[in-house]
Amino acid sequence: MTALEALQTALAAEHAAVYVYGALGAQTSQSTAPALFASVSSAYAEHRSRRDLLDREIRGLGGTPVASAAAYELPGGLATPAGVTRAALDLERSCASTYAWVVANTVGPRRRWAVEVLTHTAVRELVFRGTPEMLPGVDE
Repeated sequence: MTALEALQTALAAEHAAVYVYGALGAQTSQSTAPALFASVSSAYAEHRSRRDLLDREIRGLGGTPVASAAAYELPGGLATPAGVTRAALDLERSCASTYAWVVANTVGPRRRWAVEVLTHTAVRELVFRGTPEMLPGVDE
């Protein structure tokens, strides 16, 4: 596995995360659930930023960034704040697994960046009521 392939995998995951967080945001009310709305909005912005950074990094390596899909499967049960929270937590856990994989398949500054992202993802899991893990994203 090359660094370029690892970054492409992360970019594909970020495309999906941006799409799903957009849907989660549409199911969240700033007036009735302001904390959840803020958390989902913040996650959406962070994933967009990562997606854009990965796009630039892949281009810098001479690659053509993987395109996003036309649509992604949305989780069910988004009609309640609890359902949105559960979906966001699942999404962050999925991203943690992806970035753990990127850490394992990169070196130097790219690996350090992936470790930072993995740390941010673990913190975001806590925001969405997750439980702390020693090595987030790594199967035991």
